[in-house]
Amino acid sequence: MRQIFPLLGLVALALIAGCTPFGEGILRKADSSRDGAATVEQANRVQEVAVTERQSLDLLTRETLRNYGSVIKTYSERYGFDWRLILAIIRQESRFSPKAVSHKGAYGLMQIMPVTGREVSLVLGIDNMALPKNNIRGGIFYLRSMYNRFEAADELERLKLSLAAYNAGLGRVYDAQGIAAYFNESPNEWQSVRDALPLLSKRYHTLHRSVWESEKPRFGWFGDSEETIAYVESIMEYYDEYLLLLN
Repeated sequence: MRQIFPLLGLVALALIAGCTPFGEGILRKADSSRDGAATVEQANRVQEVAVTERQSLDLLTRETLRNYGSVIKTYSERYGFDWRLILAIIRQESRFSPKAVSHKGAYGLMQIMPVTGREVSLVLGIDNMALPKNNIRGGIFYLRSMYNRFEAADELERLKLSLAAYNAGLGRVYDAQGIAAYFNESPNEWQSVRDALPLLSKRYHTLHRSVWESEKPRFGWFGDSEETIAYVESIMEYYDEYLLLLN
């Protein structure tokens, strides 16, 4: 998670193909005679790469489940989530590395920001949020706190909004909901919020004057909408994959 909105209840708290014209006709004829074979060969290479990547991913997934599966399942159940969703979040956040640290300081499997880690530690009575077990628990707890703020949304929409808030901060999602409502779109649907997030950029300051008396988003301008949108959609893709692969 990147930018953090304080938790309510925790102190109210992102070819140029060098083409030489020389002998172009000859090359074209030669290429045409090899097109079929080249296409098959290229397809085979792509398939081999895909298989290799998939095998690598499977190894990481299996290792993570072997090391932390019981913890993931325990706290997912405690806080009301499908454990495969949490696995998808860990994959997106840290690529399964418990030692991962982002350039903004987020750390661990669930990439918890330092300020959030301190707040969650106080609530849960956890001393070291960097430990994988604690990081998993703290991340799931924090996600649940985001989820609790979107009670008006349907289940799937609520989940996507929660993921967006986990990544960008709750305030960013609230501001995007405000813009969605301004355009008479549902603030409780991810698609509406997804479309509104880019409009939080400073370049749309004239729009902000119409939406807010302060003439800018309540939680400030936001320039990382593409990251947040990709984040939510990637996790949902990983989640769909795990629903098929893992029981």
